[in-house]
Amino acid sequence: MEALFPLLGLHLLNPAPSSQPHSAQITIGQRHRSSQEKPRSSPPVPLRRYLQNPPDMHYGNGMITRCRDVLESEFQYCSDLNTTRFLKRMLEVEKPDFIAFTGDNIFGPSTTDAAESLFEAFGPAMESGLPWAAILGNHDQESTMNREELMSFISLMDYSVSQVNPSAEDLSSPVKGGMVTNIDGFGNYNLRVYGAPGSHLANSSILDLFFLDSGDREVIQGVRTYGWIKESQLSWLRSIYHESQVQKQNSDQSADTFPTATSPALAFFHIPIPEIRHLYHNKIVGEFQEAVACSSVNSGVLQTFVSIGDVQAVFMGHDHKNDFCGNLDGIWFCYGGGFGYHGYGKAGWPRRARVIIAELGKGDKSWMGVKRIKTWKRLDDEKLSKIDEQVLWVHQPS
Repeated sequence: MEALFPLLGLHLLNPAPSSQPHSAQITIGQRHRSSQEKPRSSPPVPLRRYLQNPPDMHYGNGMITRCRDVLESEFQYCSDLNTTRFLKRMLEVEKPDFIAFTGDNIFGPSTTDAAESLFEAFGPAMESGLPWAAILGNHDQESTMNREELMSFISLMDYSVSQVNPSAEDLSSPVKGGMVTNIDGFGNYNLRVYGAPGSHLANSSILDLFFLDSGDREVIQGVRTYGWIKESQLSWLRSIYHESQVQKQNSDQSADTFPTATSPALAFFHIPIPEIRHLYHNKIVGEFQEAVACSSVNSGVLQTFVSIGDVQAVFMGHDHKNDFCGNLDGIWFCYGGGFGYHGYGKAGWPRRARVIIAELGKGDKSWMGVKRIKTWKRLDDEKLSKIDEQVLWVHQPS
């Protein structure tokens, strides 16, 4: 799986329980809609929390697709429907405002109709009416759709805010209204979360969510390896960062708001980067139970994130038996752990999902930017147990 990140739970919450909750907003370039409606621009969508990652759902053909790596006592009646039930339980308990799926949403070799399997896999998200976003893993395209077709289809599903690739507006291009075509992969896009309505930051981005396509398989000098994030994608990230820096320099700052320069960013992709292997010898939160299945190519993703400075945490999938968070050069890299029952796992080790919460600060007169980002996981056991809660980032006043 490559992370529960099929289900990423991110919450944007009011930290003061006795006060009236305020929502942040997310600009998505298109409003929540059903697949019957044509996309159109709209105001930012209210958002308080995100439920992140159900990674690696590995959905097949529903009831007839059997589970892998479960206890013998669980096998007889176990199918894709267990994955659906887990996702519904997560939505009921966490009550998120946003869901992020981090790839291998369907398992191509077990899928006779990719479109039908996508509808089944994302069904609970669409039924919830929540905004949700997805990227691709290395197995999604192994059925009846290629990667471009998959992302196009996902972007048009009910309540999806996914994008095939960045719009020209993201790069300050003179060609407005189009899509960036000189970028590798499909499913590279940025979602911006705006401040609480009525606050000084109501029209300012307080959190960026970067989604990246890490590819599937490639051959390098005759040797097969996993995909990786390419230079064209990193160049796009750097251009977004430089554009935001210019905007920050030109904006007026209020004494009662967090400086916009400190607005954090989170990144989501499926296949881990090579440096994750170094965390085997480092202090981590969670379990490191299998070798990191990454590309043989190191394209400089970590260095790019460090140079940008705003990326505080990265969420991955792919290695289903890893569910840890570890820190590399000041950035947290977190697995979701295996979510889907048709994906490989470990019998007796419950499927799991990761949740992320972003808390807003409170000033004397108004709500402020993000003051803290936390994460935890929930297990698909009887109590939906909550484990490994930790703080990923805290705003440090300048």
